[in-house]
Amino acid sequence: MIIKEGYFYHIKDEYFNEVKDSSLMSNKENGGYRPHFFAIKDTNNDKIFWMIPVSSKYEKYNSFYESQVQKYGKCTKVVLGSFAGADHAFLVQNAFPVIDYYFDHIHTRFGQPATISQDTAKKIIQCLKSNLAMRKRGVNLFFADIERLYKLMSEKLTTINE
Repeated sequence: MIIKEGYFYHIKDEYFNEVKDSSLMSNKENGGYRPHFFAIKDTNNDKIFWMIPVSSKYEKYNSFYESQVQKYGKCTKVVLGSFAGADHAFLVQNAFPVIDYYFDHIHTRFGQPATISQDTAKKIIQCLKSNLAMRKRGVNLFFADIERLYKLMSEKLTTINE
């Protein structure tokens, strides 16, 4: 499968079982696939993708978003936008790195790959880049241990390419 930035994917259970990070959202909910993850290609390694979970709990995250904007003048942890004809929250704060080995399948709607507006996609990418830059400066805006997960993905790339 060819992974493309800007599309939504489901991740294999194997990833969550191997990385053992309790801060990651669980892969399954009520016997179904975890909703979906928006894929963003890493700027340093094009074989690593950052996955952004999508939540239908818009009202919950809208309140959080508004409180962050009031407190800090902006919010880079959550992006609000439309997906599949409804309001959704894109949880940048829950981002994690993964390689194509762990992708299960692309998320489709009516037989076509699901997408979002270019404006929303750009905002998600900008927020991820901003939060990653903040992390490098010592300010952690992520729930997962992204450094450890990134290292695991880099090591996995080495082992599967041998």
